[in-house]
Amino acid sequence: QVQLVESGGGLVQAGGSLRLSCAASGRTFSSTFSWYAMGWFRQAPGKEREFVAGISWSGGDSTYYANFVKGRFTISRDNVKNTVYLQMNSLKPEDTAVYFCARGPYRGSASTGLNEYDYWGQGTQVTVSS
Repeated sequence: QVQLVESGGGLVQAGGSLRLSCAASGRTFSSTFSWYAMGWFRQAPGKEREFVAGISWSGGDSTYYANFVKGRFTISRDNVKNTVYLQMNSLKPEDTAVYFCARGPYRGSASTGLNEYDYWGQGTQVTVSS
């Protein structure tokens, strides 16, 4: 089984920062975490879920960002802690959404398509006030 648990969301003023974490666990996933690409997505009320940032498996060493977060958000991973992070700076009210992490392809690149991700966390709410 695969479990993904997000944390770090909250209420922040525009221009502020938050750091989201996604802790991964599971009987086999815990030992194979570094072999999988990981991604962050978000979903605002009334909108479809959209890609935010992705990171390749550890042997790929690549990241990819949606245009609307380039230069503001940074995705990273700690394969010892089995955790993926999303550092969010210069937050805007339009960044308000539930943020989800998800497992991407085995030995995959930083994929952008939702259908390339097979396990999802429960999400963490990020609210940016103006």
